[in-house]
Amino acid sequence: QMYVAESGGGLARPGGSLRLSCDVFGFSFESHGIGWFRQVPGNEREGISCIGGSAGSTYYRDDVKGRFTISRDSAHNKVYLQMNDLKPEDSAVYYCAAELLSPLGIKAMCSGVPEYWGHGAQVTVSS
Repeated sequence: QMYVAESGGGLARPGGSLRLSCDVFGFSFESHGIGWFRQVPGNEREGISCIGGSAGSTYYRDDVKGRFTISRDSAHNKVYLQMNDLKPEDSAVYYCAAELLSPLGIKAMCSGVPEYWGHGAQVTVSS
Protein backbone atom coordinates (compact mmCIF):
# COMPACT_ATOMS: atom_id res chain seq x y z
CA GLN A 1 0.00 0.00 0.00
CA MET A 2 1.32 3.40 -0.95
CA TYR A 3 0.10 6.61 0.63
CA VAL A 4 1.14 9.85 2.28
CA ALA A 5 -0.46 11.54 5.28
CA GLU A 6 0.08 15.06 6.60
CA SER A 7 0.09 16.27 10.16
CA GLY A 8 0.82 19.59 11.81
CA GLY A 9 -0.34 22.94 10.62
CA GLY A 10 -2.70 25.16 12.56
CA LEU A 11 -2.69 28.85 13.42
CA ALA A 12 0.35 31.11 13.53
CA ARG A 13 0.90 34.85 13.78
CA PRO A 14 2.71 36.74 11.02
CA GLY A 15 6.42 36.20 11.48
CA GLY A 16 5.82 32.97 13.34
CA SER A 17 6.71 29.38 12.51
CA LEU A 18 4.99 26.06 11.94
CA ARG A 19 6.17 22.61 10.91
CA LEU A 20 4.31 20.17 8.73
CA SER A 21 5.05 16.47 8.73
CA CYS A 22 4.31 13.91 6.06
CA ASP A 23 4.28 10.20 6.82
CA VAL A 24 5.38 8.32 3.72
CA PHE A 25 4.34 4.69 3.21
CA GLY A 26 5.42 2.42 0.40
CA PHE A 27 7.70 4.86 -1.42
CA SER A 28 11.44 4.83 -1.90
CA PHE A 29 13.06 8.20 -1.19
CA GLU A 30 15.70 7.39 -3.78
CA SER A 31 13.32 6.82 -6.67
CA HIS A 32 10.37 8.97 -5.63
CA GLY A 33 9.85 12.63 -5.04
CA ILE A 34 7.89 13.92 -2.07
CA GLY A 35 6.52 17.41 -2.21
CA TRP A 36 4.42 20.03 -0.51
CA PHE A 37 1.66 21.79 -2.39
CA ARG A 38 -0.87 24.32 -1.21
CA GLN A 39 -4.25 25.56 -2.31
CA VAL A 40 -6.49 28.47 -1.40
CA PRO A 41 -10.17 28.52 -2.37
CA GLY A 42 -10.65 29.57 -5.97
CA ASN A 43 -7.04 28.95 -6.92
CA GLU A 44 -5.19 26.01 -8.38
CA ARG A 45 -3.04 23.81 -6.21
CA GLU A 46 0.58 24.97 -6.44
CA GLY A 47 3.83 23.21 -5.70
CA ILE A 48 5.98 25.04 -3.18
CA SER A 49 8.76 22.62 -2.27
CA CYS A 50 9.82 19.13 -3.29
CA ILE A 51 12.60 16.70 -2.40
CA GLY A 52 13.73 13.47 -3.96
CA GLY A 53 16.39 11.26 -5.48
CA SER A 54 19.40 9.61 -3.90
CA ALA A 55 21.06 12.99 -3.40
CA GLY A 56 17.98 14.53 -1.83
CA SER A 57 17.66 17.25 -4.44
CA THR A 58 15.34 20.04 -3.46
CA TYR A 59 13.24 22.66 -5.17
CA TYR A 60 11.60 25.75 -3.69
CA ARG A 61 9.22 28.17 -5.26
CA ASP A 62 10.60 31.69 -5.23
CA ASP A 63 8.15 33.12 -2.71
CA VAL A 64 9.13 30.60 -0.02
CA LYS A 65 12.90 30.49 -0.60
CA GLY A 66 14.78 31.45 2.53
CA ARG A 67 11.68 30.98 4.71
CA PHE A 68 10.67 27.34 4.19
CA THR A 69 12.91 24.28 4.50
CA ILE A 70 12.06 20.81 3.28
CA SER A 71 13.83 17.80 4.76
CA ARG A 72 13.43 14.07 4.97
CA ASP A 73 14.08 11.41 7.59
CA SER A 74 14.58 8.09 5.82
CA ALA A 75 14.77 6.13 9.06
CA HIS A 76 11.28 7.22 10.05
CA ASN A 77 9.77 7.62 6.58
CA LYS A 78 8.93 11.26 7.10
CA VAL A 79 9.25 14.47 5.15
CA TYR A 80 9.03 17.80 6.91
CA LEU A 81 8.29 21.35 5.88
CA GLN A 82 9.63 23.89 8.33
CA MET A 83 7.91 27.21 7.71
CA ASN A 84 9.44 30.34 9.23
CA ASP A 85 8.61 34.03 8.90
CA LEU A 86 5.07 33.14 7.95
CA LYS A 87 2.93 35.66 6.11
CA PRO A 88 -0.85 35.93 5.82
CA GLU A 89 -0.56 34.94 2.15
CA ASP A 90 0.89 31.59 3.25
CA SER A 91 -2.56 30.67 4.59
CA ALA A 92 -3.82 27.66 2.64
CA VAL A 93 -4.51 23.96 2.80
CA TYR A 94 -1.16 22.23 2.49
CA TYR A 95 -0.91 18.84 0.82
CA CYS A 96 1.83 16.25 0.82
CA ALA A 97 2.25 14.46 -2.49
CA ALA A 98 4.42 11.74 -3.98
CA GLU A 99 5.29 10.27 -7.34
CA LEU A 100 7.98 8.35 -9.15
CA LEU A 101 10.61 10.82 -10.26
CA SER A 102 10.94 11.36 -13.98
CA PRO A 103 14.24 12.15 -15.71
CA LEU A 104 13.10 15.79 -15.67
CA GLY A 105 13.76 15.90 -11.95
CA ILE A 106 12.35 17.43 -8.84
CA LYS A 107 11.40 20.81 -10.28
CA ALA A 108 9.21 19.07 -12.83
CA MET A 109 7.43 17.21 -10.05
CA CYS A 110 6.74 20.44 -8.20
CA SER A 111 5.41 22.02 -11.37
CA GLY A 112 3.07 19.16 -12.17
CA VAL A 113 0.34 17.10 -10.59
CA PRO A 114 1.78 14.17 -8.62
CA GLU A 115 0.03 10.83 -8.53
CA TYR A 116 -0.44 10.36 -4.77
CA TRP A 117 -1.93 12.91 -2.39
CA GLY A 118 -2.64 13.30 1.28
CA HIS A 119 -5.87 14.78 2.63
CA GLY A 120 -4.41 18.18 3.46
CA ALA A 121 -3.64 20.26 6.54
CA GLN A 122 -4.92 23.77 7.16
CA VAL A 123 -2.39 26.52 7.82
CA THR A 124 -3.72 29.91 8.87
CA VAL A 125 -1.50 32.93 9.40
CA SER A 126 -3.32 35.74 11.12
CA SER A 127 -2.82 38.29 13.86
